[in-house]
Amino acid sequence: MLWEITSAIIIIVYAYTILTTIILLLMENRNPVKSIAWIVVLILVPIIGFVFYLFFGKNIRRQIVLSRRSLYKVKRNSIITSSDIEQISSDILSPEQKNIATLARNSCDALAYEGNKINIYTNGTTLFEDIFADLEKAKHHIHLDYYIFLDDEIGRKVINLLIRKAKEGVLVRVIIDDVGSWQMPKSTIREMQSYGIVVMSFLRVGLPFLSSKVNYRNHRKILIVDGKVGFTGGINIADRYIKGLEWGKWRDTHVRIEGPAVHGLQKTFLTDWYFVSRELISNAVFYPELQKSGNSLVQIITSGPNTLFHSVMQVYFMAIVQAREYVYIQTPYFLPTDSIITALQTAALGGVDVRIILPTRSDAKITLTSSYSYMGEMLRAGVKMYFYQPGFLHSKTIVIDDKMFTVGSTNMDFRSFEQNFEINALIFDPELAVKMKRIFKRDLADSIRVNARTWKERPVKERLRESIARLFSPLL
Repeated sequence: MLWEITSAIIIIVYAYTILTTIILLLMENRNPVKSIAWIVVLILVPIIGFVFYLFFGKNIRRQIVLSRRSLYKVKRNSIITSSDIEQISSDILSPEQKNIATLARNSCDALAYEGNKINIYTNGTTLFEDIFADLEKAKHHIHLDYYIFLDDEIGRKVINLLIRKAKEGVLVRVIIDDVGSWQMPKSTIREMQSYGIVVMSFLRVGLPFLSSKVNYRNHRKILIVDGKVGFTGGINIADRYIKGLEWGKWRDTHVRIEGPAVHGLQKTFLTDWYFVSRELISNAVFYPELQKSGNSLVQIITSGPNTLFHSVMQVYFMAIVQAREYVYIQTPYFLPTDSIITALQTAALGGVDVRIILPTRSDAKITLTSSYSYMGEMLRAGVKMYFYQPGFLHSKTIVIDDKMFTVGSTNMDFRSFEQNFEINALIFDPELAVKMKRIFKRDLADSIRVNARTWKERPVKERLRESIARLFSPLL
């Protein structure tokens, strides 16, 4: 009798907890797709679902967002470039491109910087050679902001060089994501700190390892040297970006920026720095006057829990629907939002050549499985889908109409669009856009095109598994 009463109490309490969680979830007025996904998880697998909700589902945007006043102080003090840089020249951009640039400016304060020199990297080997060369030249400061920073072979080379520069009197500030860089030993962090390097972890999750903050990560990759040279893209600091994986090479894309647009990278870093340290850095020395050194017009677009809009997704959407000839996309994870699905289908149905390259194999199996569930609707609309064969395609790029392209940290998925702190360089330069198109077509030659009929005729078992995985796509 006692056991029956105890069991009934446990069931009632648990049912009340699940019901209350669902009500709170609904009251947050999230994206309906994400709300439904969490409700399905809570109902179908209540115990596991509830634990996962505590770790990954709680919406803590309001807790971690910088106040508008704080953000204004950082931005007000960091925008010290001359007014002519802020103007978007009509002779450089077409009306459609100017609309995109204006959207980026209004959505995330992305100034348009003219006169930049851009180097494009498609592997970690040549990238780190140039990174080391620029770090060696540092005289005043080095700023790093990385999702993954490991103390492996390449990481140790970076660490030793940072220590040496710190000994020379160079200011070195490092931000590492507390989840992405969880393998970084605490002893390594203490070692860097002992030489005067200031290391900050982004949104510590503490112990236990999992917490609600695990859901909001700084996925950015930023390196700035003396406010004059900057790097951003998809490559973190780890051996895999040079040595690849056991089953293939690691294919990625990164850019080096020299010119006024480095101020945009600096503003992003110092905003993140204020976020993690509450130290407001706005001295003019971090924004040196930079001469035009190339022909690229660049905007640094960012998004995250501290922005009012899903800025990168909005820029993607407008760029895709305004394309006239082609849209070539590379992404390691393809879990698009409804708006991006509509944009891709609209462009393809309108006669635009839309092509997307995904990896054949992935470091996140369930994410890749979920990606498959979106391919049928893409293929039906005429989007050409490809699987990259030589290894893992981690590149996050879009190139459009031989006119513009973007390289950055943003995956084409819910997490990058809505939860992570992300950064992309939006580059208007016909010559470089053609170069990016050639890079895309080179990767296309190493890829297999998906046949729409064959894909449709896959076994029911596979399609069912993918459809189930898709239920979790807003949560991945």
